[in-house]
Amino acid sequence: MNFLLLLLRACLRASRRAGAAVALGGSGLAMGLAALPAAAQTPVKMVLNWKYEGAQSWFFLAQDKGYFKAEGLDVSFDQGEGSAASVPKVAAGAYQAGFGDINALIDLASKRPDNAPVGVFMLYNTPPFALVVRADSPIRVPADLEGKTVGGPANDGALKLFPAFARIAKVDASKVTITNMAPNLREQMLSRGQIDAGFGYVTTVSFSARGMGLDPARDLRFIRYGDHGMDLYANTIFFSRSFVKDNPKAVLGFVRALNRAIKEVIANPDAGIDALMKREPLLKRDVEKDKLLATLKNDMSHPEIARIGLGDVDDARLRKNIEIVAEANQLPRAPGVREVFDRSFLPARAERLSATTAP
Repeated sequence: MNFLLLLLRACLRASRRAGAAVALGGSGLAMGLAALPAAAQTPVKMVLNWKYEGAQSWFFLAQDKGYFKAEGLDVSFDQGEGSAASVPKVAAGAYQAGFGDINALIDLASKRPDNAPVGVFMLYNTPPFALVVRADSPIRVPADLEGKTVGGPANDGALKLFPAFARIAKVDASKVTITNMAPNLREQMLSRGQIDAGFGYVTTVSFSARGMGLDPARDLRFIRYGDHGMDLYANTIFFSRSFVKDNPKAVLGFVRALNRAIKEVIANPDAGIDALMKREPLLKRDVEKDKLLATLKNDMSHPEIARIGLGDVDDARLRKNIEIVAEANQLPRAPGVREVFDRSFLPARAERLSATTAP
């Protein structure tokens, strides 16, 4: 009796005692993985761009469906305080990963290249940055901001980019008064006339206004940065430089799991909202679903994804993006494209979406 047969009989006896099945592969013996010790999970602590909302639902779906766990990852999420705020938190080592504004990342990469995180999956490929005014406001073009008061949360991405916008749009920034407020007060202060304009993302402002009973299409107007020569990328998934170096397989697995969840949420938005509502049951489900769909339309719909796929960047466009931010903000240097974004962790082009239109 050969050794393989003896081993097979021993396994069968063990499986009967345990009440488990032993699976036999076409080439020989397959041992049940459940009988083996659980593999160690690499912890990944991630800070998001904002409070839990519909446009983050793919993160939660990937967690709930075990996609991260299947990649050997133990992923946890913390709510954020603005798209620019997540970058320094990852750079400081408080988190391994973040979701936030690549332009804040460019700024840090210019000043502290050894500490700056690295983008690995571009989500917001259409510039969402804007100035919002009341529909009856005399502010019609960027130059009309001179002599006015503009407000926004301190960590708002549009506010951080205003020096760049002012230079490109020929606005004398020294004649614009900037004020900060808590994020939940921006739309209130605008509607009451306490500020003349506000900084923000189009989708975020629109839904905050809806929560106050305003109709964004009727009551507000947006001056979008992208309409004035700033075709910039916005929010990306990024990891700390040290984590990328020490755990490349973990980064690869995270991106693979997230890409899978993004495709599922776009195909079935309700599944993503289900995952969100488990975490914040007091949110209004219909509003968060609308916010998700609006994000896909407004922030993730750049024509380039038909060519390069969701998640990637166009090198020439990102290079121009970097140059705009570096020049306008008088940064010490313009970082290279590879310093800011590393596409080597992306799934194959065929596995990534060519459009983000939800059903």
